[in-house]
Amino acid sequence: MLVLSACTPTRVDNPLNRVAPPKDWHHAPDTRTNSNPADLKEWWQGFQDPKMNALITQALANNHDLRIAVARVREAKAMTTVVESALYPGIDLFGSGGREKKIDRVIGAPTQQGLGLFTPTADMITGGVAARWEIDLFGVRHLEAEAASAQAEGAEQALHAAQVGLLAQLATNYLELRGVQQRTGILRENINIQRERLRALQTFNHAGLVNQADIAGQETLLRTTEGSLPVLASAASNLIHRLAVLLGEPPDNLESRLADADPLPANSPNIPRLLPSGLLEQRPDLRLARTEVSAMTAGLGAARADLFPKLVLSDGGGFGALAVGGFPSLAESVYALGSGLTAPIFNAGRIQAHITAADARLDQVAANYEKAFLLALEDVENAFVAHAASLERRDRMAEAETAAEQASRLANALYQRGANDYLSALDAQRSKLVVTDERAKAETAVRVALVSIYRALGGGWSAEDAHQ
Repeated sequence: MLVLSACTPTRVDNPLNRVAPPKDWHHAPDTRTNSNPADLKEWWQGFQDPKMNALITQALANNHDLRIAVARVREAKAMTTVVESALYPGIDLFGSGGREKKIDRVIGAPTQQGLGLFTPTADMITGGVAARWEIDLFGVRHLEAEAASAQAEGAEQALHAAQVGLLAQLATNYLELRGVQQRTGILRENINIQRERLRALQTFNHAGLVNQADIAGQETLLRTTEGSLPVLASAASNLIHRLAVLLGEPPDNLESRLADADPLPANSPNIPRLLPSGLLEQRPDLRLARTEVSAMTAGLGAARADLFPKLVLSDGGGFGALAVGGFPSLAESVYALGSGLTAPIFNAGRIQAHITAADARLDQVAANYEKAFLLALEDVENAFVAHAASLERRDRMAEAETAAEQASRLANALYQRGANDYLSALDAQRSKLVVTDERAKAETAVRVALVSIYRALGGGWSAEDAHQ
C-alpha cells in the first residue's frame, strides 16, 4: 500500500510546452536599459514626483480591489488546507451519557413486605476514540491537493495583477490630470489674448478702421474658446475623483490636495530591456493563466483516479458502563479495527463523463494561456509603437512651438517698430498658444505611453519577492 500510494499513475503532463516566445521585440527602442528587478518593481519612482509617490503609497495600502484580492488569497490558502487534510487520518473523540426509564419494563425484587414490583432507571455512559483514513492508493487526494495549491497560487497572481493594473491606472490618471491642468493654463492665456483682440477691434471700429463683421467673427472665436474651459475643468474633476476612489477615499477628498496646477514630471523612468521570454515570469496574468492550467491538469488526473478502487481503514476504541437501579454497574471496553475496499462497476457513464469534462476544461485553460501570451506580446508591441509615435509627435510639436515662438517675437518686434499692426501681433501670440497646447498634449501622451509599457511588461511587483 505504501508503494502504491507513493505513485500517481493518473497524473497528466502539463500541456504548456507549445508556447514559444520570440527572441526579441520588433518595435522595441534602442534606448532600453538592462532590466533591473528593483526598477521594474517601483518604476514610478523614475518620474521623481513626490505627490505621485505619496498617492501610490496610499493606494497600495487602502485600495479596495487590493483588499478584496488579499482576502481571496487568504480564502484560497485556507481551502488548500481543507483539501490537504484528506491526506491524513481523521481522529474523533466521542462520548455520550444519559438516563432512561421505561414504563413497560417492570422488575420484581424482594422487600421487607415481600416481593415488590418497580420500574428501574438505567444510567449509561459511553466514550472513546474513532479514526478513519482513506489510503491514497492512486494519488487522487494528492492531485486534489495540487489543484487546490495551484488555485491558491492563482489567487496570489490575481493579487499581483490587480496591483499592476492599479499602479498603471493611478499613474495614468495623475499624469493626465497634470496635462489637463497645464492645458487649462494655456487656454486661459489664449482667452485673454482673444479678449484683448476683441477690445482692440472694438476700438478700431469706433475709429472706422474695421467693420462690425470683424467684431462678430472675433467674438464668435472668443466664445468658442471659452466653451472649452468647462470641458477641461470637468475632465480635471473627473480625474481627481477617479484618483480618490483608487486611494479608497470619497471622490471629493482630493480636491484640495490636487487642485494646484503642478507641471508634468520633468523626469521619466528608463525603458527596461525585458525579453519576450521574461514575460512568462513577470506578467501576473500569464502566471495566473499558468496556475489555471496546473489546477486543471491535476483535476483531470483526480477525475481519472475515480476509475480505481478506494481503500479505507477505520479504527475505534473506548469504554461503556451501564447501571440499572440499585444493581452493580456493568462496564466493558470496546475496540474495533476494520477496512473497506470499494471499486466502481456501473455508474451509467458518470465517471467517464466527469473525465471528459475535466479534459475539456484543461483544453480550455491551455488555449486561454496561449491566447493570453499572444495578447501580452501584442500589448507590449503596441505600447512600444504608441510610445515611439508619441515621441515623434512631441518632437514635431516642439519644433512647431519653436517656430511659432519665433513668429510671435518677429510679429511683436515689427509692431514695436510700427511696421506691423497690433492685431497681427495678437494673432501670432494666439497661434503660438495653440501650438503650445498641442505640445502639452504630446508631452502627456509620451508619459502615459511610458506607463503603458511598464504595465504591458508587468511592472509594479517583483517575481523574486514572490519566490521569497
